[in-house]
Amino acid sequence: MTGRDEKPAGALAERAHAVLTGQDSLDRACREIPDNDCTALPRNFLLNAANGACTKLAEQLASPGLVLAWLLAGVGAPALLVGLLMPVRQAGALLPQLALAARIRALARRKWVWAGAGLVQALALAAMIPCVLLLDGGAAGLAVLALLAVFSVASGLGSVAFQDVTGKTVPKGQRGRLLAVRASIGGGLTLLAAVLLRLQLGPDAGLAPLLWLLVAAALLWALASLLFAAVAERRGATEGGRSTWQEARAAVGLAGRVPAYQRYLAVRALLLSVEVAMPFFVLHAQASFSDAAGLLLVFVVAVGLANVLSSPLWGKLSDERASRVLAAGGAVGALAALAALAIAAAGLPAWSYAAAFFLLGLAEAGVRLGRKTYLVDAAPEDERPAYVAFSNTAVGLLALAAGALGLIADLASPAWLLATTAGLAALGALAALGLPGPERFLEQARRAG
Repeated sequence: MTGRDEKPAGALAERAHAVLTGQDSLDRACREIPDNDCTALPRNFLLNAANGACTKLAEQLASPGLVLAWLLAGVGAPALLVGLLMPVRQAGALLPQLALAARIRALARRKWVWAGAGLVQALALAAMIPCVLLLDGGAAGLAVLALLAVFSVASGLGSVAFQDVTGKTVPKGQRGRLLAVRASIGGGLTLLAAVLLRLQLGPDAGLAPLLWLLVAAALLWALASLLFAAVAERRGATEGGRSTWQEARAAVGLAGRVPAYQRYLAVRALLLSVEVAMPFFVLHAQASFSDAAGLLLVFVVAVGLANVLSSPLWGKLSDERASRVLAAGGAVGALAALAALAIAAAGLPAWSYAAAFFLLGLAEAGVRLGRKTYLVDAAPEDERPAYVAFSNTAVGLLALAAGALGLIADLASPAWLLATTAGLAALGALAALGLPGPERFLEQARRAG
């Protein structure tokens, strides 16, 4: 490519970056990253946004809760194996992160971790196809679960690397907007995926449409890896490398010595109630309305629409004060649960329950954007992987415990589960109001050493 070609391309990238971030000055945008990296900022931002578009769509096309569950049911896998899909997905992605953070810390450029993890995810999804075609029943179910575990561990590895690379390549003040762009695109693609799934996966649909969805998802993960590999990342510090055991001890030590981090962990634990609440809303809708199943597409669209409409606002607010976004997300989550209870108690028509799902979608988007932006902004760069990994590992354990609530859902009233969700979300919102700003967090972290 000639210099004549590069200039218009660079100008176009700068213009697109300015529109998406609301920054009219590249110099002002580069407050937090070295001067020699500033020229790569628009390109990095757009590559990261495109990467997010691919992964969000891929996650919908190969959703464990919908597509893989339907696939295993279609090959006659036992219900027990179908029920293990979501716990395996959650545990595989979150629990190993503390052990993996030590490996990531030893690398000067950590984008390759995400790129490699994305390729592993693509291969894991692709490998499910021959398993389904060649195996039946329990054998197919076990094979898919094993590959989903591999996929999930790679997802966890990529998660730690993503937040670290984002902290190095995107300045404070734009990270929330970046996550918002990714989430907005993901929400829009969720709407599209919901319509396509509704059209293609009727009651008599065979396995072929599902297998093609896996093919498309695998290709999207491969493309996402290429996009992330193209991000311009400067070399980071690798000094003070630690073994996995040392990394775990250091992370636990940080949690014990940094009061702001303790507060963040408590807030995230409480607001996990918002992020895992969707199945409880589904159970409550099914128990309250005889025709709820026929409105599933309406509910999916309501959640996707909430993500599209709210993510830009949540992202902008997260860049200004992420703790307030966490508080607002918790409050809206509590309101969603109370609205669901009120709609059922008042005997309103089933379609009105979409309002509760819409509120839940708003809350999920706020909590997700707020917690990611807060920790990336606040954690010291050299210890960021440890902070991210420890919080994700701890929350992974809590997510498994929350998943256990689903096992006792038949014993407990769905209304009781929603009331519990509302209470925990409200407590999380109150706790988030007391989160210190990133500067104070960083000061405490540095003193803790």
